[in-house]
Amino acid sequence: MYIFLLIIIYITFISLGLPDSLLGSAWPTMYKSLDIPISYLGIITMIISFGTIVSSVFSNKFTTKFSTRTVVIASVFLTVVALVGFSLSKNFYMLILFSIPYGLGAGAIDAALNNYVALHYKAKHLSWLHCFWGVGTIISPFVMGKALQNSTWNQGYQIVGLIQLGIFVFLLITIPVWKYNSFNGRNDNDDKKTNIGIRSALKIKGVIFILIGFFAYCSLEASTSQWASTYFVQVKGLSEDNAASLASLFFIGITFSRFLSGFVTDKLKDQKMIIIGSSIILLGIIILLLPIDSYISALVAFITIGFGCGPIYPSIIHSTPINFGEENSGAIIGIEMSSAYIGSTFMPPLFGVLGKAINFKILPIYLLCFLVLIVLMTNTTFYKVKKNKTLDNFSK
Repeated sequence: MYIFLLIIIYITFISLGLPDSLLGSAWPTMYKSLDIPISYLGIITMIISFGTIVSSVFSNKFTTKFSTRTVVIASVFLTVVALVGFSLSKNFYMLILFSIPYGLGAGAIDAALNNYVALHYKAKHLSWLHCFWGVGTIISPFVMGKALQNSTWNQGYQIVGLIQLGIFVFLLITIPVWKYNSFNGRNDNDDKKTNIGIRSALKIKGVIFILIGFFAYCSLEASTSQWASTYFVQVKGLSEDNAASLASLFFIGITFSRFLSGFVTDKLKDQKMIIIGSSIILLGIIILLLPIDSYISALVAFITIGFGCGPIYPSIIHSTPINFGEENSGAIIGIEMSSAYIGSTFMPPLFGVLGKAINFKILPIYLLCFLVLIVLMTNTTFYKVKKNKTLDNFSK
């Protein structure tokens, strides 16, 4: 039962990744076919991210009332509706409409499933499961690239929507497996317990710093993923279909990194994994800054940045119950997701405005600002938590 449940969660993580990389890879073609400004990507991503903020804030309440499996299945269904809706969209207003379930589905499943795995499994499993999120993000751009070569971006969304529908059906069929996890002897309904509220969570020492750090990380990841294709087109002069496929290599870097991280994360622990990942991101940004006209250097840079991003997200999530207590993790992970999606909402659109006004070449400088925040805020969190635990032990 334990192995089967893991397989279900792995497949669910693929469904998490499928929509995340699709919009950025398709946008260089989408905005032209819809005859809208390139910066309108920011409007769509803001609506999607606003939905994720709302649903992630309330995910703990939903999970407490309905259980993790119910929230997961309902969320996947919402993303199916959104992807199919995008495939049928013929104008910008239809994209706006279907961006609503796009975001609502992503936020609830992200917070609920990450908390479930952080509570029930070791750090290596969280890394490998997020590796499967990367599988989803790799599939989508390649599907979109082939669709752009042979048809239109609408067909790319249609194909990915059908894949997501298959995952939804699989989750429906396997509902009974969630009812009992024989590995740890806990019923899924055990997660339906009373947790602290958002206000109480924010008062815990160190929480504010990790929220800022998570905001910075997701700002960096989202800005890179959403603008990589455009960077290849605008700065390196590649064709749109080639740019869509090459941009997916950023997610290959993330995926491969999380696969490797799973073998060492339990030994090195979360803080060291974040430091290592940040150092690799810095290397990628330096490569991106090199004055080389060829797109090869940018390709290597995006893969390197993706490789560095790999361990950071799962390490922040996995450290939450350890740093702040299992009884608090549901609420804290929910607001962590909200903080992350605020970054995803506002920071990529901001770069769109800056890139259009100045030059898209400023992307590495933009990413460097967030990297500095990641390093400062995450390390401050671990320092504060360690200090608080030392004081608590001393007082006892």
